[in-house]
Amino acid sequence: MLKGFATSAYYAADVEAAEAWYSEVLGIEAYFHRPGYTEFRVGPYEAELGIIDAQYAPEGGNVAGGGYIQWAVDDVAATLARLLELGATLYQPVIERGSGFNTAAVIDPFGNILGFMENPHFEEILKSGTKAA
Repeated sequence: MLKGFATSAYYAADVEAAEAWYSEVLGIEAYFHRPGYTEFRVGPYEAELGIIDAQYAPEGGNVAGGGYIQWAVDDVAATLARLLELGATLYQPVIERGSGFNTAAVIDPFGNILGFMENPHFEEILKSGTKAA
């Protein structure tokens, strides 16, 4: 039923400021714009990261049940340090989960949880050249 995530959506009261912040974080510019929405394509599989005007957020907040995406990174500690330097707030410190899986998370300047991890499985798939169906 679930084939993979299509778009990770974050909300921001100031979409332009969020776009600028994520452009700095990602090292790329957004590829799609429309009023109240902007989108990036991230990484080798062009995962979508959408920034949506906060006026469209569900009532009661933007994280139902506390779930969030873990983005693959090469170095969790370095990523955490850089995001904190760019104005994010610590949500979860680096946690060693075993077998090469390490995670951490921050709250971006717009109130969204941004999780990231060292994920050996992601690296195996990347090296194999497998593409999503």
